[in-house]
Amino acid sequence: MRIKSYFPMLSLLFGAFVWGTIWYPYRLMAKAGVSGIFSSLYVFSLTLVIAFSYFFATKKKVSIWSRNFWVLSLIAGFTNITYVLAVIEGEVVRVMLLFYLSPIWTIFLAHFMLKEDTKRRYYLAILISLIGAFIMLWDPKYIIYLKSKSDWLALFSGLGFAMTNVMTRKFEFMSIDQKALAIWIGVVVVAIMCIIFGGNTIPLLDFFKPIDALIMLLIALSLFFSTLLVQFGVTKIKAVEASCFFLFEIVVAAISAYLLAGEIITIRAWIGGCMIITGVILAARN
Repeated sequence: MRIKSYFPMLSLLFGAFVWGTIWYPYRLMAKAGVSGIFSSLYVFSLTLVIAFSYFFATKKKVSIWSRNFWVLSLIAGFTNITYVLAVIEGEVVRVMLLFYLSPIWTIFLAHFMLKEDTKRRYYLAILISLIGAFIMLWDPKYIIYLKSKSDWLALFSGLGFAMTNVMTRKFEFMSIDQKALAIWIGVVVVAIMCIIFGGNTIPLLDFFKPIDALIMLLIALSLFFSTLLVQFGVTKIKAVEASCFFLFEIVVAAISAYLLAGEIITIRAWIGGCMIITGVILAARN
């Protein structure tokens, strides 16, 4: 019974672990000549194959014929694509910290869309997190300096992530399987739209060696299980409080970025990041 009560939290931590390490295989595919758009298309298409096999084996029927399904789908697809592009192009920890301004957006969205109480400590949390972001982004010439496209992608992805989590809670009438399917389909649809309107050329398929196929399969399986578990966790835990558990992703990302990419975190990033994390914990404290 006790384990069952902790399962939503453990589900969110598992999802945070997956997304804190998934940047590395995406970078490997980028080095092999496959952009983040195409790697997302391939991986999530494979995830859909696994999902439909699962639905067929368990005889589950999941409807996609509703406006809410496609609203959630497109926003979640935008969130995933921008996240993947950000971690491929930018410094992993910097991207994560900018992405995790998402709880600030969650506070506002949860207040207006879910009618969740906006407690006084939320305003203090917003102030602390924004000061942290200001410290990270401060530059004598620009005051606030978003130095690359990856910074903007991280911010937009965080906003999309906040919207996705709030809608996941708002659409209580949708099953967890339905919400997960919306996310998987959304990434494929948004990737196809980016390819069509962005003029992206199809990469050569000589990168599909056995080891590459295995990497893609492992990513797809990880995304399949993590999406289902995260949707379960977010459904059971308040949107603002759930944001706290996702902070585990920053820890995982910092360690993996140091070990796998040799990235070093600057003192200013440490200070700003700690303030952002403090703000999120303050907002999510139960």
